[in-house]
Amino acid sequence: MNNIVVTTMTIGMLEECVDLFIDVFTREPWNDVYESRDQVKRFFENHFNNNYFLGYVAIVDKEIIALSLGMRKPWIEGMEYYIDEFCVSAKMQRSGVGSQFMKLIEIDLKAKNLNSVLLLTDKYYPSHQFYEKVGYRVVEDTIVMFKGM
Repeated sequence: MNNIVVTTMTIGMLEECVDLFIDVFTREPWNDVYESRDQVKRFFENHFNNNYFLGYVAIVDKEIIALSLGMRKPWIEGMEYYIDEFCVSAKMQRSGVGSQFMKLIEIDLKAKNLNSVLLLTDKYYPSHQFYEKVGYRVVEDTIVMFKGM
């Protein structure tokens, strides 16, 4: 896939990104259910309003076919990129687009002097194997803790 263009996500891309996100995550294996489209739109707007926001989109033939929604995260050793959400359109999955997209994001992050990428994923979803395939590793001595309010 040579005609992929990767660029920073802007507020002008909001509607198309929301549509892509809903289309991907309401399908197998996630089967997410949202209160409304507005709920997802607010989620994206909250990211845009974060002063550390950094998102990317992959575009093919003027259509957004993948997105990475994240933020710069301060760390002792400098700034990291935290991927909160990452998805590739259902029609483009397993085509190599996700791997190419991730590689192009990493090139841009290095140019921005970010020194690492971190993310959370469910070990029982195909995304776990995808991230390992593109060079990410499980941090064995780290656990995720959560407390609802």
